[in-house]
Amino acid sequence: MSTPQQLSDPERRIDLDWLRIGTFGLLIFYHVGMLYVSWGFHIKSVHRLTWLEPLMLVLNPWRLSLLFLVSGVATRFMLGKSPSLASLAGARSTRLLIPLIFGMFVIVPPQSYLQIVESLGYPAGFVDFYVHHYLAFGAQFCPNPCIVQPTWNHLWFVVYLWVYTMALIGALAMWPAAADWLGRKLARMLAGPRMLILPCLVFAAWRLFLFPVFPSTHALFGDWYNHADFATVFLIGFLLAKQVDVWADIERWRWAALALAAGCFIVFVVLFAGLLPPSLLLKRCAGIAYGCYQWLAIVTVLGFARRHFTADGPVRRYLTEAIFPYYIVHQTAIIMIAHALQGAGLSAGAEASIVIAGTALTCVVTYEIVRRIAWLRPLFGLRVQTRRPVAIAQQAA
Repeated sequence: MSTPQQLSDPERRIDLDWLRIGTFGLLIFYHVGMLYVSWGFHIKSVHRLTWLEPLMLVLNPWRLSLLFLVSGVATRFMLGKSPSLASLAGARSTRLLIPLIFGMFVIVPPQSYLQIVESLGYPAGFVDFYVHHYLAFGAQFCPNPCIVQPTWNHLWFVVYLWVYTMALIGALAMWPAAADWLGRKLARMLAGPRMLILPCLVFAAWRLFLFPVFPSTHALFGDWYNHADFATVFLIGFLLAKQVDVWADIERWRWAALALAAGCFIVFVVLFAGLLPPSLLLKRCAGIAYGCYQWLAIVTVLGFARRHFTADGPVRRYLTEAIFPYYIVHQTAIIMIAHALQGAGLSAGAEASIVIAGTALTCVVTYEIVRRIAWLRPLFGLRVQTRRPVAIAQQAA
């Protein structure tokens, strides 16, 4: 039976655990959707479902930003439990870089191979592609699609999170009191309705001034709009993690944030859809609406989660550990299953259902295998289990 745990353990934010699980879980559906919309993806289905695009636009501006904010909160709690900044840096590097390297050389290559097969009709097998192209450490198959290999594809989130964490640890090494002092300052700055207003101005500014010059690439270097966007929410989460009054305000203003977010989203979609004659002014208004919607949606989700997602139980504990391995394997599963179904003559609904079910099954089976094998656990971001003293004593007896 689930029991409320939110107030009994301030270092265990059950609501944010559920948000992390839910947001990562949405990636399966979102990336399956990428097979069917007009936006670029590694491979595409023969079906086009343009009605999916408005639904995916509801999620697109805030889902990844929310993950970085939750990661910032988690980093603040880790800092409080770590004996030193060096130990925190080591722990985060182990949990993030080992899965990244393993993913780049084992999990991601089938994605690149099938992308080249479908876009260029690559005639040789996977081994030939891997040896002669994937391990070339440079741009391949230019000018189209001209992909740099080896690559991290969907694992870019891990790279960015590690970079932000290391930069934060470096700043704390020079200013140890920054976390508490800046957290209190920011909490006072965002008290009351300013929580809904001031961050909107920041994210609207990033959208207006950085996005036109530095469009999203997830390539780490030169991706300045994404860095401004994601590093900002990561830092907000880190600084506000222990500011109880701020989280109470987020819960209190959830309905207002929802109403304002809906209004901003409607404005953005109307302008994005080109229903009005294009102009520089309308383009800037769309950027402002996007940035405001992004933050207001985050506040909405955080507020309702804090209000309602506070019950703990075995499902939460299981998925909290399982969701990162799910994330690592999900996109490769989607692409491999979708490629295998090409030419089968399935309807869009049947094809998508098989891809979703097959991906979910792949995630579950992978995790159930990985968590039972000690040497596989760190490759998927799981802690190495230590033998319990009781078990050791029993074996000794």
